[in-house]
Amino acid sequence: MNRRPSKVERCEREVQKAIVYGDGSSAQGFFANESATVELLNHRRTKLKGLVVGCTSSAVGSSFVASDGVLALGHGPNTFVSRAGAHFGHRFSYCLVDHLSPRNATGYLTFGPNPDLISPHSSFPTAAAHLVLDPSLDPFYYVAVAGLSVAGKVLRISPGVWNASNGGGVIVDSGTTLTVLAEPAYTAVVAALSRSLAALPRVEVDPFEYCYNWTTAEAGVAAVPDFSVHLVGSAKISPPSKSYLIDVAAGVKCIGFTSTPWPGVSTIGNILQQDHIWEFDLQNRRLRFRRSNCTAGSYYHH
Repeated sequence: MNRRPSKVERCEREVQKAIVYGDGSSAQGFFANESATVELLNHRRTKLKGLVVGCTSSAVGSSFVASDGVLALGHGPNTFVSRAGAHFGHRFSYCLVDHLSPRNATGYLTFGPNPDLISPHSSFPTAAAHLVLDPSLDPFYYVAVAGLSVAGKVLRISPGVWNASNGGGVIVDSGTTLTVLAEPAYTAVVAALSRSLAALPRVEVDPFEYCYNWTTAEAGVAAVPDFSVHLVGSAKISPPSKSYLIDVAAGVKCIGFTSTPWPGVSTIGNILQQDHIWEFDLQNRRLRFRRSNCTAGSYYHH
């Protein structure tokens, strides 16, 4: 009697491949085509065919700690987003809650147009920026950055740092925790932020360069300057201070950026993205975003 092969057996019939992530984590295993049934908000179900599923045989690095799997949201021919895009209008969005939120606080992931971005009940405007999509840049989502500012003052950073064709550029990545800046940008940002916090006692916490004892009297009157990422056009990302002066331990806050050597790509990590809705409109090459408490009215749209 012929027996239908299991998923693992079907995976093992495929070619073995390896995937390496930006933080150095890697996974090795087998790729296979698979189908998945998803339930929509209206309780209807639809079947997604031709999904590429990886059966991991070995993994190394922090990306896989305490994870049952990785949902590929990157741009490219084999990601979940690309295969499911035809069903959901080539759009997806997510909202990430504060990384120190209680365990019962959850963000959400939406496929299809996100009505929460045009909600008339929101007090925060929606901004839009050009999403740079190119096969040579896959699987990353690049955005065109014009500069960075601290306390309303644009910092002196070479424009080449933002040029993806010159070894630089900026990506928006939900899978990277901290925001990573190319060395020239990192130096300018932490210098500007640390000047405003110079009166506070310093403490050492890896991997950060600037950390402060936030239990002192000086901390009670410290003014944390605004930080913004200015995108080409009129849009800018202006996160709350808790997203870039982050709590790392009881009574300790750190300037939440790390550096990468220049030339190198900068990454807007998920802590800087928290408390925002981010919609990736792949068909129109547009990134839309606005502040939000992540209480979504919908999850799947069809």
